[in-house]
Amino acid sequence: MATGQTVTVYGAYGHTGRFVVAELRERGFVPVLSGRDAHKLKALANEYPGLQVRPAAVDEPASLDDALAGAVAVINCAGPFATTSAPVIEAALRAEIPYVDVAAEIEANADTFARFADRARDAGTVIVPAMAFYGGLGDLLATAAMGDWTEADEAHIAYGLNSWEPTEGTRAAGKVSAERRGGRRVRFRNGQLEYHNDDLPTVKWPFPDPMGPRTVVGEFTMTDVVTIPSHLAIPEVRTYMTTEAVGGILSPDTPAPTAVDDHGRSAQTFLVDLVVRSGNSERRAAARGQDIYAVTAPLAVEAVHRILTGQTRTVGVASAGELFDAPGFLRALSPHITLELRP
Repeated sequence: MATGQTVTVYGAYGHTGRFVVAELRERGFVPVLSGRDAHKLKALANEYPGLQVRPAAVDEPASLDDALAGAVAVINCAGPFATTSAPVIEAALRAEIPYVDVAAEIEANADTFARFADRARDAGTVIVPAMAFYGGLGDLLATAAMGDWTEADEAHIAYGLNSWEPTEGTRAAGKVSAERRGGRRVRFRNGQLEYHNDDLPTVKWPFPDPMGPRTVVGEFTMTDVVTIPSHLAIPEVRTYMTTEAVGGILSPDTPAPTAVDDHGRSAQTFLVDLVVRSGNSERRAAARGQDIYAVTAPLAVEAVHRILTGQTRTVGVASAGELFDAPGFLRALSPHITLELRP
């Protein structure tokens, strides 16, 4: 439990940002509410009397410096991250504090590794991109499943979502990513990202019981293709998504998530099933839970806790699996996910 340490949440009033603010308070941190919209920040502050409100714009470095003043870390929840990541990271480097974000944008995360690796390492600070359901959780599962393996031939991550009601931020981020790719699709093969126009295959994935086999869209690529290869010697990383979830995210008529419990979670459930293969051997890991946006909050906040308490393995730009003890981190999420490792 933190003892009143201040953590700035940029994009605090967004759907995921609200979960992060609540989780920080639950863990004993004091969130500073920041973001681009002063009116939305004030409305959020009415729900949390006593919390500081510090509006900041990504094109105004001084305002970002003010937002981070006195904080021990910053969590960036404001997408599109192609726009926000670099300015908030720059502010974190000036403030000499760790940076964590929840970006699911493949290119934005790749940019963070490419642009800030040397500077963050030289500064002795930590920058953790994609510390979220997409990117972070899959990377932790892959790292835990690898165990004592130093390399593998391929990794497969199948997302068993019963539905996907995207937030406004998810739609905005998806639009930016599509524009950056010129409408092409992306995958990770032969140790690198490839852009293509191939049709996506539909296959059956053998999810563990009680879900069982489900139809998934193959090469529905998520940001695991950035986080996992950043530190694991796996030249092929492929992700899959249940057809129900694909239909939800692609339809312009799908509504935003609706809360069904006191924690603000939606009725959405997930099962992430991961397989790493080396020759004829394979190892598996799976995680189950409720609401992909809600579960991002404990992922990000646990990361901040471990960074601040010295439970890290390196400095610089690092994904969750490289930075933390993956099995221990996943066990710490036990109130939020059910973990299964099947070596």
